[in-house]
Parts: sequence; C-alpha cells; structure tokens
Amino acid sequence: MVNLETPLKNLPHVTPKYAKTLEKLGLLTVRDLLLYFPFRYDDFRNTSPVSDDLIGKTITVEGKITKTKLNRIFKKRMTVVEATLEDANGTELKAVWFNQPFILESLAQGATVRLSGKLTRDGKKFVMSSPAWERAAREETNTGRLVPVYSETAGITSRWIRWQIKPLLPLAQNLPDILLGELREKYNLYDIYTAIVQVHFPDSREKLVRAQKRFAFQEMFLVQLKSLQVKKQWEENNSLAINFDEKLIKNFVDNLPFKLTDAQRKASFEILKDLEKPKPMNRLLEGDVGAGKTVVAAVASLQTISAGHQVAIMAPTEVLARQHYFSFSKLFEKYGINISLLTNSYRELNNFQFSIFPAMPDLAKRDNFQSIFNDKILNDKKNNRKYLLDNLAEGKINLIIGTHAIIQKDVKFKNLALVIIDEQHRFGVAQRAALQSETMSISDGDRKTIPHLLTMTATPIPRSLAIAFFGSLDLSILDEMPKNRKPIITKIVPPGERKIIYEFIRSEVGKGRQVFVILPLVEESLAETMADVKAATVEFERLSKEIFPELKLGLMHGRLKSKEKEDAMEKFKNKEYHILVSTSVVEVGIDVPNATVMIIENAERFGLSQLHQFRGRVGRGEFQSYCFLFSQSDSKRLSAMEKTTDGFEISKIDLGLRGPGQFFGTVQSGLPDITMENMTNVKLIKFAREEAANILAIDPQLKKHPPLADALKKFSEHIHLE
Repeated sequence: MVNLETPLKNLPHVTPKYAKTLEKLGLLTVRDLLLYFPFRYDDFRNTSPVSDDLIGKTITVEGKITKTKLNRIFKKRMTVVEATLEDANGTELKAVWFNQPFILESLAQGATVRLSGKLTRDGKKFVMSSPAWERAAREETNTGRLVPVYSETAGITSRWIRWQIKPLLPLAQNLPDILLGELREKYNLYDIYTAIVQVHFPDSREKLVRAQKRFAFQEMFLVQLKSLQVKKQWEENNSLAINFDEKLIKNFVDNLPFKLTDAQRKASFEILKDLEKPKPMNRLLEGDVGAGKTVVAAVASLQTISAGHQVAIMAPTEVLARQHYFSFSKLFEKYGINISLLTNSYRELNNFQFSIFPAMPDLAKRDNFQSIFNDKILNDKKNNRKYLLDNLAEGKINLIIGTHAIIQKDVKFKNLALVIIDEQHRFGVAQRAALQSETMSISDGDRKTIPHLLTMTATPIPRSLAIAFFGSLDLSILDEMPKNRKPIITKIVPPGERKIIYEFIRSEVGKGRQVFVILPLVEESLAETMADVKAATVEFERLSKEIFPELKLGLMHGRLKSKEKEDAMEKFKNKEYHILVSTSVVEVGIDVPNATVMIIENAERFGLSQLHQFRGRVGRGEFQSYCFLFSQSDSKRLSAMEKTTDGFEISKIDLGLRGPGQFFGTVQSGLPDITMENMTNVKLIKFAREEAANILAIDPQLKKHPPLADALKKFSEHIHLE
C-alpha cells in the first residue's frame, strides 16, 4: 500500500530512468514529491469559443479534432504535428506542435479535447502554437485552470509531474501539521492538507495566495525558531570581558589619516560595548562598498590585542586575506603588533605566506629584521608553517589573518578572544555552517570561554530582510559614506558610443589613472552562443591588439590558480598594468585607489546589487571616478545605477525587480521559492518571530511538540543562519 514514505521508484508509472532523474531533483519518496512545489502557474481559466476579440490572449478552447497531419522536415531533423479543432460554434483552429509526434496517439481524429495557449492568426486561420492539451473527458489538470509549472530537468516535464502528484494528493492528509490549530486560526492559515492541494492545483488565485501564505509562514516560523535557538545557545557561553580603553581608541582614531563617519563611530561603540560583556558578541557589521568596515574591525582588534588577547580575521579568498594583511599592517604600524598571514590553497600547504612584525619602534631595524626573517624562514618550506603555528600557540602572534585555513585542526591559539569573518555570505553554505561552530570550539588556552564573533558583509541588505535572515545576530549598519569620497559618475553606454569611452580611457591613463574592464564569462562556450556576449579572453586579445596596443593590459579570471590571481592583482596595484580585464572574480574589498574607471560589459546580464559591487572597485581614492555600463539593450532597469550610488537604495530596487530569491540566491540560502517571495513581508516575519518566541518560552527543547521538533531538525540540515 502506498504511503508517504513509499519510494517513488515503487510507483506504477515511475520507471528506473524516471526514478534516477527524480533523485537528481532530491525527490526520493511520496512525501518529497508532495512537497515539491510549483514555481509559477499558467492561467488557462479563460475557456471560450474562438473569436477575433481574443487574438493575443491566452485561452482554453474545447472541441473535436477534425483532421491531423504529421510533417517531417528532414533537413532540420524536425517533425511538425498539425491538428485542426472545431469548437462549439463550428469555428476551426489549427494547433501546431514541434518534435512531439507522439501527440497524434492522443489527439486522433474524432477525439474531443481541450487546448490552452495564446490565440493568434495566420491569414484567415486561427492558430495556437504548442498549446497545452488533454482529453475533454478528463478532469482539468493541464488545461482550463491555474496550471502548476515545476522546475524541470532533462527527462522530466511539468506535465509528467502533474500526472504523478494528482492521484497522490489524498496522502497529504497524513502529513503532520506543525502549525497548531489555534495558530492557524489566528493568522487565517490553511491546514497542511488543504494547503498542499491548493498549492499544487489551486481552485482560484485567492486560494493559491492563502496556501502560499501558509507555507511562507511555516518556513519563516522555522527560520525564527532556529534563529532564536542559535541566539540562546550562543548566549549560554562565556567570553572574555574586554574593558573599553577610551584613551587608546581615541588616540588611534585621532591619528587616522581620515575622519570617521558618524556611522563608523556608532558601530565601533556598539562593538566595543559588546566586547565589555562576559557573554560572547555575535554581531553583523553591514555596510555599503567603501563605507569603511575595515577600520571599524581595526578598532575592535586593537582594543582586544591591547588587553593581551589574540584576534583572528577570516576572508573567503587568499586575495582578500592578503589585502587585509597589508591594510592592518599599515593601520597598526606604530603599535608593535605581531601580525601574520596564513592562507592554505586546500591541499597545497606550500601555497601560503606569512610575516611577523616584532615590537620594534625603529622602522629601519624592523625592516632589516623582516628581511632576515623572510630569508631564513620563508625559504625553509618544511618549517615555515610549523614556525608560524608554534608562535601562534605560544601567543607571540597577536593578529592572524587568513582564509578558512586558520580554523584547521592543527591551528591552536593561546588566548583567542575575537574572531572576525569578512564577506561571510561568500563562504559556501556548508562552510558558513562550520564557521560559527568552529568559532565555539577553536583550540584555545582558555577552555571556559569562546571568542567574540563579528561578521561583516559589503552587500547592503534592507533592515527587515537582515532581521529575517540573520535574526540571531545584532546589527550594526554603516549607511554613511566618508565625506571626502566623490560620488562615482555612472553612465549607460550604447554600442554606438564605445569609441568615445575608449578615448576617455586614454585620457585617464594619460593622467596616470587605471581601468577595470569586467566581463561576464571566462571564455566562449557552447552554452553561451549569443554573438554579443564577449568572453574575457577574447576581449583581452581585442583590447590589447586593436584598441589599446600602446597600453599594458592584464587578465584575470576564475580559472587561474590563486597565486596567478594574486600576481595579476599585485601587478595592477603596482601600476604595471594600465587596464585589468577580469571576469566577476574581482574581489569585493580589493582596494586600488589609483583605479578611476570601471567598464562593465553586457551590464544587463548582472543584477543591480552585483553591478554596484563592481562599481565599488573604483572611487576609493581622491580622484573623480567613473563607471560605464556597456549594454546591448536599452534596459530601463540599469537607469537606477545612473540615478544613485546608495547601495541600500539599489538593493531595494533590485529586490523589487528580481525578488529576494534571486537577490540572495534561493539555492544558496536553502529556502524555498515561496518563502523567499515573502521575505519582504515585514508583518509576516514579525508574527513568525513572536510565535517562535512564545513556543520556546514554554517548551525550549520542543519536547511537547514532536512534529515541530522533527521539522526543525530537517530544516536545520538544509539551512544555516549565522
């Protein structure tokens, strides 16, 4: 007997081939299939005889097949099925399908059928191209209703999925409902069975919205339960209380070559106050590109190190880790702080560099020591890692900066008190899940405490979305740019104006400035056959030989090894290249103050938030900077980039245009499409959080709510909330 746990491969119409394809979609059991929701719906509800008034509209027509025909176009290896349908008024309609000869078996002459699609005219004939179809005697499944469309893969169509799901719907009555009756009544939510039926085969648009609301609330409820549990678990730990040394911090800030913004001061104060508590900080520092997160992190690091403790800073890539290493070395130049860089290209243990700055006020002596140190230690491949780790374990290294290499098992600290994770969203889901738990179990001399944790992101997220997504964190937001920054001038450039921009680039290079050129691809591939898409390698050759033969160009893309990427960036920073041609691997946070021009090819292919991130690679120095969006299409969407340089404003526009699913990447977040579509519903998030807090107050371990505990366990396996 079929039940929720029945493997799909045991169902009558699921052949081994289908079973294998379903497994690729993560569908193994009947339960999985029932919870595989449509991502959109075709509205075929308008059932009507054919008429001129309906030309261009999507309708459903019922009638009898009067004749059929199969054409074979051998040159194109194509088959064309034609069927003529006569509706209730005797009007004829020609339907055409390409490469689907099997349709003739079901739509034989004399059969009464329903066809759904867009009505057009070809001369005097009414025509439908590739309409949905089914026998009129059958219950409306593929035509005549709101028809669900599912994410498909080779060998599995939405039509096939619909036929499998429909007879299984009664089994949804056996699904445990994790939302209690009183909760459903309070928020006018469907029970689980009704919601499943209406989300797959909705009776109306209103019932569909209500079903989607139920599942959005359910997922958000689980998000908030998990978030609150993580927060509570975190707060049950102890950390080292680090007193705020006002004199030290004031001296550091006063001697900076720039003035802190009010937002930087506020964020720094919030973090310093968190560090004073005996409970571990868990704060997200969110700021626009160029808003100055690094110096805020430096304030926290300096306070921690001056109190006699160690700090670890993690970045997602070696290039960004090296950037931080040089930035912090410069910021702490006069403080005698020992700083190390440790990166590990996965299994390549020799692909790392580090240095230790001794506490020597005499810079000449220090530089001399550094030279001797590098000669003796760095060239000794066998001992350099061990030397660094020994110094770290003994507490001689105050600040270590690196990739996830610094949380490997052989890395031990003496008194680690602060961990800073930069660009946390760029770590993979599995890595992010490990980072916080690793932070709690980092090998440290003090077993009774865990480090304070500060995560940073340069992706501006509207506050309501940040609360929904990062509910277990406290938020500090840098929404103010440094006052000496000149707004970047942004312009959409149509194909006919390229030459003007190329001349402008020559004039900028003539002034000693540098240029980024960003491409969406590494090289031309079968999947990207569009003639107007330029590959980075091809564009590099074209620019080098045809446009700027007198200039020096560099190339960077994702297929280069880490060391090769670093070399390309170093040469660009050292002004060995006038122009750097790169794919989207150009790092967030990479600082080249001399670069004043950013060109983005095929700009329409990127989201606004991503374009804004690219734009943030220029405008980091004293010179006026420019961003040129080369676009093949007249995209109104891109005009937002011309109007504002405010990342928070752009993220709101991007959310409105693309939705939270694409903004975050639904797959990356682990949340279903329905939930992501409702992520901007502030009321829904607020109610879900309130109800999650209420239930945890009376049942912290959810022992009295087994179905909910089970659902939360499964949910936690698919998503991680910092």
